[in-house]
Amino acid sequence: MVRTIAKDHDAKRQRILDVAASVFAREGIARASMNEVARACGISKANIYHYYASKDDLLFDILDSYLSELRDRTCGLDLTSAAPPDCLRLICQEFLLAYEGMDHEHKIQTEGLPLLAVDKQEVLRGYQRDLVGRVSTILTDCAPKALAQDKARRRELTMSVFGMLNWFYMWKPRADRASRLSYGDRVATLMLEGLRGFEGDDA
Repeated sequence: MVRTIAKDHDAKRQRILDVAASVFAREGIARASMNEVARACGISKANIYHYYASKDDLLFDILDSYLSELRDRTCGLDLTSAAPPDCLRLICQEFLLAYEGMDHEHKIQTEGLPLLAVDKQEVLRGYQRDLVGRVSTILTDCAPKALAQDKARRRELTMSVFGMLNWFYMWKPRADRASRLSYGDRVATLMLEGLRGFEGDDA
């Protein structure tokens, strides 16, 4: 007889993902155990294994859910009517809005990705390539003469944008929407205009 899926299956799965991400971020993935995740969730270890056969499966689902949603949100942003500089501002702001509430998932991806099987790594790296490609294209549209034919420089500047965005949660852990929008705008201004872009800025 086929076992039916409980009505609250998805909600329970999401809670496991959220709690596991916090445990992994706090303890480190290699040190954290499924027992700790179960205890933090307030359920039995057997219940965890009802959803995930191993810690690797749990880790993959955390990162897959996080990165696929981030990819869909940012790469799906409609920028067709915006000028290239405005596209850069909007995409920087969208990243920071998408990061809100996802600090644990964001933190563990660097440690977690290499721990997974190669085929699972490739799925996650595919999302990352889509994200990098989106920003790279926008930067090239902003400065086609400088970047269109210079792959190395284009990559350096693209990863510099991600560097500024990805560590925002470290020094602004409780940033609200206004702070995220403001900082996203500042990152874009720095890339587009350098420090001169902030002359006369009293904020």
